[in-house]
Amino acid sequence: MRQRFTARAVVVGDRSGTVVTDAVVDVSDGLVTWVGPAADAPPADDAEQVAVPGVLMPGMVNAHSHAPMVLFRGQGEGLPLERWLHEVMWPREARLTPDDVEVAMTAASAEMLRAGVTTSVEMYFEAERIAAAVGRTGARAVIAAPMVPLPGMPPLEEQLAAAVALADGAPDDGTVEYGLGPHAAYTVPLPLLREAAGLARDHGMLLHLHVAETATEGADLLAAHGLSVPALLASHDVLGGRVLAAHCVHLDDGDLELWQEYDVAVSHCPASNAKLASGVARLRDMLDRGIRVGLGTDGPASNDGLDLLADARLAAQLARLRESSATALTAAEALWLATGASAEAIGRPDLGQVAVGRRADLVHVDTRDLGFEPVGDPADLVTHLIWSGASRLVRDVWVSGRQVVADGICTTVDADALRVDVAQRAARLAGA
Repeated sequence: MRQRFTARAVVVGDRSGTVVTDAVVDVSDGLVTWVGPAADAPPADDAEQVAVPGVLMPGMVNAHSHAPMVLFRGQGEGLPLERWLHEVMWPREARLTPDDVEVAMTAASAEMLRAGVTTSVEMYFEAERIAAAVGRTGARAVIAAPMVPLPGMPPLEEQLAAAVALADGAPDDGTVEYGLGPHAAYTVPLPLLREAAGLARDHGMLLHLHVAETATEGADLLAAHGLSVPALLASHDVLGGRVLAAHCVHLDDGDLELWQEYDVAVSHCPASNAKLASGVARLRDMLDRGIRVGLGTDGPASNDGLDLLADARLAAQLARLRESSATALTAAEALWLATGASAEAIGRPDLGQVAVGRRADLVHVDTRDLGFEPVGDPADLVTHLIWSGASRLVRDVWVSGRQVVADGICTTVDADALRVDVAQRAARLAGA
């Protein structure tokens, strides 16, 4: 199948904010084969013609999510992380069924697609049900099967073995990838973290865990072991391979040096960190040191949304406030964090940019809106994408060239029916 997309402009999704005006994107069998100005485009008489009036940008990559927690959106409002987990989240999660997870993930996936997010890294229970959900919506997921010591869960050793076994069953089309998701160094015993890391390296799997999210977490581990969280992980041979560390709010210079040394990638979650008052990560310092950083929403119970473009704007705002500099994070860098940088952070060079050889995950943002005027320079389009609330203007989305959102509506599932189903399940889990 060949397609030719024409658009007012293509925003590539690279760090410099490259914009191609009066643009053409050619797609063949789900891959981008040509990008450039229409005047230079090769012949494509046999291709399906897809003309959009606005901007095409890459499908965004959510580098840290617990998306089925749409069932708990807004619950535990105002509580700090530790109380929020122990008093609200974990008791509700103990009542979850596999059907709950699949329905919730389907709804969350549709919500993300409508906001231009085509790939998410999911750390949540029932990994195969999560895979089934994105199979229904047409999205992609990297599923870090969780390891967490909760009542009713199998022993951690069994959780690890089951997670590793999933890897062999992943499809080869890039839609679903399985990884390992040990929750954190303060919940999973260090010997088991070491074993999980070794297995992840052996199988080429992503190892995804929470690191230094709160000051209390680091202080408790420092008191117990005399080491910061990153140093503790390094001393137990957890680092190395494809390691993606979520949050990383409370890191000192020595910790950042370890992240450089072991090429640890970071999922930056500014909205969740702000809502739970966890702190503001040292984003500019990470980027300046060459640390790979992607952008994540975290769960929709601690954000409370799944709007990654809104989080890109917040990432820029918080970075500028932290550094007292209006140049601390540019609009181009903020958009890159949600696209190309997130793809790099999760080890998926096939995603995150509108570039030859990458998968044709494309998002059409309608620029026929007052929020997109004026445009005196092509770079203004990137500026407006970040600062003007552009996710409301996402009209169409394609994943590997297959349209999954048309005129703002998810075409693969019934969003209204899902909304009713999620509401009923959430009431049951809350004990209502």
